[in-house]
Amino acid sequence: MFRRWYAVLLSVLLSCGAQAATHARLVGVPFSAVQIQDDFWTPRQRINREVVLPTCFAHCEKTGRISNFAKAGGLMKGEFEGIYFNDSDVYKVLEGAAYSLHLERDPKLEATVDGVIAKMAAAQQPNGYLNTYYTLREPTKKWTNLAVRHELYCAGHLFEAAVAHTRATGKKTLLDVAVRFADRIDQIFGPDKRHDVPGHEEIELALIKLADVTGQERYRKLAEFFVRIRGDKTQRPRLYGPYCQDHLPVSQQTEPVGHAVRAMYLYSAVADVAALTGDASYITALERLWHNVVKTKMYITGGIGSTRHGEAFGKPYELPNDTAYCETCAAIGMLLWNHRLYLLHGDGRFADIAEREMYNGFLAGVSLSGDRFFYVNPLASRGNHHRQAWYGCACCPTNVVRVLPSIGGYVYAATADGTEARVAHYVAGKGTVPLKDGKVTLVQRTGYPWDGGVQIIVEPEGASDFAVGLRIPGWCEKFALKVDGKPLDAKPQKGFVSIRRAWRSGTVIQLDLDMPVRQVAAHPKVKNNAGRLALMRGPIVYCLEDADHTVPVDQIAIPRGARLAAAMQADLLGGVVAIEGQGVGAARPETMAEARNPTPRPVTVKAVPYYAWDNRTPGRMVVWVPEKPSALPSVGDATVAILGRPSASHCHGKDAAAALNDGTLPKNSNDHDIPRFTWWDHRGTQEWAQLSFARPQKLSKAEVYWFDDTGRGQCRVPQTWRLLVKAGDGWKPVADASAFGVDRDKLNVVAFQPVTTTAVRIEVQLRPKFSGGILEWRLPE
Repeated sequence: MFRRWYAVLLSVLLSCGAQAATHARLVGVPFSAVQIQDDFWTPRQRINREVVLPTCFAHCEKTGRISNFAKAGGLMKGEFEGIYFNDSDVYKVLEGAAYSLHLERDPKLEATVDGVIAKMAAAQQPNGYLNTYYTLREPTKKWTNLAVRHELYCAGHLFEAAVAHTRATGKKTLLDVAVRFADRIDQIFGPDKRHDVPGHEEIELALIKLADVTGQERYRKLAEFFVRIRGDKTQRPRLYGPYCQDHLPVSQQTEPVGHAVRAMYLYSAVADVAALTGDASYITALERLWHNVVKTKMYITGGIGSTRHGEAFGKPYELPNDTAYCETCAAIGMLLWNHRLYLLHGDGRFADIAEREMYNGFLAGVSLSGDRFFYVNPLASRGNHHRQAWYGCACCPTNVVRVLPSIGGYVYAATADGTEARVAHYVAGKGTVPLKDGKVTLVQRTGYPWDGGVQIIVEPEGASDFAVGLRIPGWCEKFALKVDGKPLDAKPQKGFVSIRRAWRSGTVIQLDLDMPVRQVAAHPKVKNNAGRLALMRGPIVYCLEDADHTVPVDQIAIPRGARLAAAMQADLLGGVVAIEGQGVGAARPETMAEARNPTPRPVTVKAVPYYAWDNRTPGRMVVWVPEKPSALPSVGDATVAILGRPSASHCHGKDAAAALNDGTLPKNSNDHDIPRFTWWDHRGTQEWAQLSFARPQKLSKAEVYWFDDTGRGQCRVPQTWRLLVKAGDGWKPVADASAFGVDRDKLNVVAFQPVTTTAVRIEVQLRPKFSGGILEWRLPE
């Protein structure tokens, strides 16, 4: 049933956080025992090392994040810069650097890491405390605002970075800092000490990782303590509420609420604690919460947290597309949580969701070039949503930089009894899995996710009897399995086929997963997707972009059952399998009669992976496509302007000339939720915007809604403007024009003597030192 209906619109554990578990069915293989040599992931890990990582270091340096540690350590003078949780970004970048050093030794990078760690060690106070915000700005208020100020959250990211650094390099310089701070926290919080929890969860899962590396049981107990007293009024009379998942004890929570990222970090920690303790109340609660998320609050991309208000979960089945929030960090959180649930239960359905995040929700968070990032990941765009070079709140870029190089830590596992080696994800390379009777190296050769063929070469240390388990993804309806060329009939159990035999070195397992193009329907209760279908192939979710079409993609329908073919296009978006076929589109009208009564016509459609969208010419994007032409949007009260082809003297790269006459009226002049046209970053200059017609049009009135982002940016209504029409080979001003208004928050109407022309132009004089733009241009008949 889950395969058919998606309530989505239908680590390492970052470093193998639950490896000391006694109640989990599986033990993860850490990143340090895995080598990736994969056509899909290796180039991305290279870009992460060569571009993403230096970009993050540079921004952390430029914004004072790194120098805050030098200031707190007395190595330089100055005040705290930035947001109170900025320490966490540096820790995450260090974690990413550690994973990258494991993948490829780099003396220069290692020296950079050592230099930053030295600043952190200098900033640490004699009692072990380390937080540059409180040290520099509010030294007398430590531990006074756990609900908001993220002290324990920052500490958690320090611990994770320290664990990764030690495992990747063998050094203990950062681990020593982390242990001293963890000891200080353990002195303050605990059953017989202060009862309180962080407003933003993270330290809980990090303490368990720290315990795994150091062998200190008290760190695990402190993590259990933080989890246990969360939402419990008997332990803490003052709770922080649903936003922080602090409204009920975790064991009593039935529905994910509040900030989506915080929830994921909490649930990840609870999964770790459940693995350690076997606590049935936690296991039951996690199952309940998982079903609620996946069946009612998850997008097809794996995105969660549908509303920007509080970066939070919405109501069940409340999954809008163009306003979807879907923070990149939340997708990463889903990856962390589902990997832990997979290890806890040994069930492939959790690995299915982890895979959905890996190839869709998470991967969309970074550009193909590695230097631009999404914080928010909508499933539809009018051409106005783009990746940014950096953010004031930079949690997403610094999360991406640590996940990309750690992918190897999600691939392999062993059953707790050491009798089976598991492969959860198909990534070319090799991993060494410790079993009861010795280690086995599994070598993968595959073109996944584009090709469903997977070859696994089994290389045990010696002749031994054990099982190899291979995941059959939930999306796969047909598969074939061979061992040394001989067909094997196997039925999946909990998403895995298990092959048990006495293995010899060099035995080859061949798994072929059928990868047809699939049209996926949303759950009927997701009203935003009624009458719409999405395209998937293998684990990849696809979308349509204007860059591949002559018709705006929000004017395209793909009938159910349409003939669609998939093919590799090596020169497209770094090399992707694209889906092509025939759809139906609304042709650009040449007359108002055609505009009011559009006749759909066949159009060639091309779908590209969702993770790769917004890497080309800005334009519209859709994931959910109408299946019937009748569902295409109408032109409503469109004017003659809709017949024009827009152009301009200049258009900012993130804006679009097509926004001039797209028929979308703004809420006000500072509306950032719709497509816009601007002349940014031209300031104080004379500029123009133009509509050209295939046939002469009679005009007598124009309406212009100016873009003005006072209080937010540097665009203003123009100083002056005028209207010109094409006359022969030149231009002439319209005659007998009324006033050319420059009012904000309204359509500025100008009437003039009727004229028949093939083009009309707005000519503006921008205000000194300011740019400008247009949100909508109308030409009423």
